[in-house]
Amino acid sequence: MEHYIFTPKKSMRLDELLRNELPRALKKEISNSKIRRLIISGNVFLGTSQIRAPGVTVGPNSKISVRVDEEKLFFEKAVDDIHYDVTKKDVLFEDDAIIMVNKPPFFPTEAGMVGSRDNLHAAVIRYLHGKNPGLKNPPYAGVMHRLDRETSGVILFTKARAANKGCHEMFENHTAQKIYLALASNIGGARLKDEFSVSMKMGRVSGKTRAAKWGEVKDGLDSKTEFRILEKFKKNGREYILLECKPLTGRTHQIRAHLSSLALPIVGDELYGGEKFSRTLLHADSLSFFHPISGEKLKIESPRGKNDYFFSDLQLFFNINIMNLLE
Repeated sequence: MEHYIFTPKKSMRLDELLRNELPRALKKEISNSKIRRLIISGNVFLGTSQIRAPGVTVGPNSKISVRVDEEKLFFEKAVDDIHYDVTKKDVLFEDDAIIMVNKPPFFPTEAGMVGSRDNLHAAVIRYLHGKNPGLKNPPYAGVMHRLDRETSGVILFTKARAANKGCHEMFENHTAQKIYLALASNIGGARLKDEFSVSMKMGRVSGKTRAAKWGEVKDGLDSKTEFRILEKFKKNGREYILLECKPLTGRTHQIRAHLSSLALPIVGDELYGGEKFSRTLLHADSLSFFHPISGEKLKIESPRGKNDYFFSDLQLFFNINIMNLLE
């Protein structure tokens, strides 16, 4: 373990000081999240007093000492991301302005904190570059919305910056209509109408050092999801419900939290009370919107069939031919 001492020349936040000084001391880049982790874990001192608040102000000429175990600090837990490249069969729609892809599970939308981690955004750029190998620089692809790593289905990227404003506004203003599919486990034995909705004020309900979890809070943001029952199944005496989910707002983990509030957790979603499975059975089934350049009304759907990501996982869970039951 190495020890470093820093003396600010002016008053500043502790995390700002370390953002400025640690990369030079370590001779490598360090993310904001790692700096925060270093402070919260008790490795930073003002004189002999331990500081655990990243936002605390430290005065000029104060003595800030930092203990750094580089092996632990830069260790990244291995993840089971798949190896994936976009191919023509994965492209659901493409023109000069946008491209829409059927995202597989176990693949992040963006690189996130770990810059070297492969992701769908990078895979789309590789695909576009492969179509135009003569380009000197990689082609542009803009991230307009995201799907959780385990969520599969329809996702949109822009190919032209002129499309960014229109796409940003349709997601910001919720004029783009998203439809998801989810398999919920009816652990509470709820009696449900064929169509129902959930509304609540949502906010984070987990501590900052725990896995991020959202739920109902008194001073939260409004949220609403409409649900429609597509099919019911039985397995080992428990009822499972295949649901069409239409979020009317865009809160973090909205569908997952709404279903959990009714004792209907999504299969595989252990954070919200779901039973263990290979992944969370949530799928972005379609996206309806007005094209950001032409204004044309579009509805882009993921394929439904035995080879589709979501339905193949349903068949794996139930060990039956789901498609025959849905016909």
